[in-house]
Amino acid sequence: MPRIAGVNIPKEKQIKIALTYIFGIGKILSEKILKEAEIDLEKRASDLTTQETDRLKQIIEKNYKIEGGLRREQMRAVKRLKDIKCWRGVRHIKGLPVRGQTTRTNSRTIRGNVRTTVGSGRRKAPTPK
Repeated sequence: MPRIAGVNIPKEKQIKIALTYIFGIGKILSEKILKEAEIDLEKRASDLTTQETDRLKQIIEKNYKIEGGLRREQMRAVKRLKDIKCWRGVRHIKGLPVRGQTTRTNSRTIRGNVRTTVGSGRRKAPTPK
């Protein structure tokens, strides 16, 4: 199982799909990286030679932000928004949708699947004896 950028790449998948297991690399970027490294897109990850693996590591680490560095950068950006108390930062703090989505309905995923219905706060009717 090849290890690139601290991530174990699944060996049974095609290399263009296997590279997407690295945080920060999607399908398009993985194809771009493989063309730059001159590796066949249909090749399986288990069929890579050590030279090809080293080329991939070198290209990815030199040119792209991935994994921990990218996560830290995203966290810093959100923290900055929270610190300056802008609209987006306040929405992050409250745990609400940030990009203008409707919150009257359909925002259950961001709010933690809160289900409130008309009868949810009512007392149960007393049972007859």
